[in-house]
Amino acid sequence: MSPLRSAIIAQIAADAVALAVVVMLPAVLERPLLLAAFQGGLAALVARGLQAPAWWLAIHLAFMPLVVAASGLDIAPGWYLGAFLVLLAVFWRTDRSRVPLYLSNRITADAVLELLPPGPCRVLDLGCGDGALLRRLARSRPESRFLGIEHAPLPWAWARLAAAGSPNCEIRHGDFWRHPLSGFDLVYAFLSPAPMARLWQKARGEMAADALLVSNSFPVPGVAAEPVLELADRRATRLYCYRPGNR
Repeated sequence: MSPLRSAIIAQIAADAVALAVVVMLPAVLERPLLLAAFQGGLAALVARGLQAPAWWLAIHLAFMPLVVAASGLDIAPGWYLGAFLVLLAVFWRTDRSRVPLYLSNRITADAVLELLPPGPCRVLDLGCGDGALLRRLARSRPESRFLGIEHAPLPWAWARLAAAGSPNCEIRHGDFWRHPLSGFDLVYAFLSPAPMARLWQKARGEMAADALLVSNSFPVPGVAAEPVLELADRRATRLYCYRPGNR
């Protein structure tokens, strides 16, 4: 079941229970924020039972209390629409991709730089976000070529503008599942647990024997990484390295 579908089911189920409570105890309407918190807790429990990702549970807990709190503010409806459009531009269809926006830090970029082969090479970043990692790599390795693919409009636009001064760094808008992995010496991914098995199958069919797949934080299920790099940053980042073409 998709996260969006499970979220809708969780909200409807929680709304039904909350409505039943209101029918039996009308006095709870005098404390709308408490009722909203109750509904949010129920929605989170249902979502957990449906095995929704952990970050969806936080959304369920906060959604209805925030709606109730915002309803008491004197804010024009257009601001809500504007906020929705900005969030959509930043995260796009996360409910389909199941990949939130993650940004790679400088320490991670330095570690990836050490993994690049000597001499000219080609690097692909799947879901490159704001493109910061690619820009750092491109500045350090001007003889190499770097390509990032991002589907969310605002991060893509930011990454493309920021990379305008780097002739060896290209940012494309689109779905990285439709882009071949062949011809790249290193493919970098900072996604989520959900797509890793599918990415592994794609990499096995397309990457060369000596090409390296590097996954930030999320290992391929059932496949031993060789090696696992533990970075000294605040996130205690782990980079899982694979050579899919060797299998």
